[in-house]
Amino acid sequence: MALLEVKDIEVYYGVIKAIKGISFEVNEGEVIALIGANGAGKTTTLHTISGLITPKVGSIMFDGKDITKVPAHSIVSLGMAHVPEGRRVFSQLSVYDNLKLGAFTRTDKDEIEKSLKYVYERFPRLEERKKQLAGTLSGGEQQMLAMGRALMSRPKIVLMDEPSMGLSPILVSEIFDIIKTISESGTTVLLVEQNAKKALEIADRAYVLETGTISMSGKASDLANDEGIKKAYLGE
Repeated sequence: MALLEVKDIEVYYGVIKAIKGISFEVNEGEVIALIGANGAGKTTTLHTISGLITPKVGSIMFDGKDITKVPAHSIVSLGMAHVPEGRRVFSQLSVYDNLKLGAFTRTDKDEIEKSLKYVYERFPRLEERKKQLAGTLSGGEQQMLAMGRALMSRPKIVLMDEPSMGLSPILVSEIFDIIKTISESGTTVLLVEQNAKKALEIADRAYVLETGTISMSGKASDLANDEGIKKAYLGE
């Protein structure tokens, strides 16, 4: 059974049909990439999965439970974390306080401290800057903080929306290395990413979204070698 199963979901903004009956699944331990042009519906798809938007039609199953109409804060408790586009850190709070907020659904204090240690091991710069206000961090550091905050909920799956947006090429490579490490440590990843080339390098499988529908899917390595994908998304 898939860890996450999205079935025939349709999402509307007013009368506009943004998502037109898409279905896909994510198995435990996989990195799945959703790629597509701006406006294809990638962010809307993640918002629908994490409970920020309710689909008009279709269902979403997560870890054997129907979460189609479950509110976002309850979905976090079930083991899903969302790293939003634009990072959305709490700028007036310290790095440490941002990370502790990531564990707000948990009550196991000793285990929370272990999670904090795990995050600091993954992101040494966050430990160096733990007393610093999040708003004073660089873009790359804020992205690391958003990812670290998500990991503090000890999720089974992390939804990541455009983690490389606005970052320098060196930082982009670093962020993707971290995503790979997170996956290798046992956390499933659903990745929305404009940098299709990088996404396909680390993903197991991928789905291509075009104007609210899935136009292609398959092994990431196969899609990376597809002439149509190369032309449309990889700049080749």
